[in-house]
Amino acid sequence: MDHNVLTKLLESVASGNLSVSDAAKRLRSLPFEDLGFAKVDHHRALRKGFPETIFGQGKTPEQIVAIMGRMQEYGSNILATRCSREAVEAVLEAYPDAVHHEMARAITLMVDPPPMLPGYVGILCAGTSDLPVGEEAAVSCEMLGVPTKRIYDVGVAGLHRLLEQQSIIEQASTLVVCAGMEGALPSVVAGLVDIPVIAVPTSIGYGAHLGGITPLLAMLNSCATGVAVVNIDNGYGAGTLAGLIHRQTHRPQG
Repeated sequence: MDHNVLTKLLESVASGNLSVSDAAKRLRSLPFEDLGFAKVDHHRALRKGFPETIFGQGKTPEQIVAIMGRMQEYGSNILATRCSREAVEAVLEAYPDAVHHEMARAITLMVDPPPMLPGYVGILCAGTSDLPVGEEAAVSCEMLGVPTKRIYDVGVAGLHRLLEQQSIIEQASTLVVCAGMEGALPSVVAGLVDIPVIAVPTSIGYGAHLGGITPLLAMLNSCATGVAVVNIDNGYGAGTLAGLIHRQTHRPQG
């Protein structure tokens, strides 16, 4: 249950389309539902402003389908990340309205799409190999009603490609910057702008890259100000954080 569902519930009571007792029954329901293999947090959106996300990695297709069914019943928009091909096929068969974001390895099912806010979050990727992480960030951000603009393949090996996009970069509310190899791009970007930069190290690189440890440490040691760092390949965490920052700047006053 999210804020929109709660508002509609109260409006139904006010209009006489729903009895007080039925509304109370809905509100008295447990904040989570125990499916045996998962406890679905139906009240997450009331606390956080967005519903629980399904982390698909390690879950069976049947488990993902079942969780999505319960979330849909409660009126939640659904994002499932790190989904296998088998999970995608099962979900699309069960829910034809679901959308598979292939590059992001994610599935979305919109029950009540949020209105899109003005402005945008910029999603930057150093190289094409970083796109799965960047797309996961973009999809996660857009689920919060925050538009994104993708700026891809602008790594430091060809700095002119980044500078060509500077006006778009500077007008974003927040930037998510994904990079593997030596992880230099977030520091360069942060030195050019006066907005928050969320750095995402990716597991793309050769041996001494250590599966993302090298760019992670580089980003944590950035000499540029205004850089925050999430875990390796955590596009979801970066996109959600960027979306929350953007929503905060557009929160109604009073």
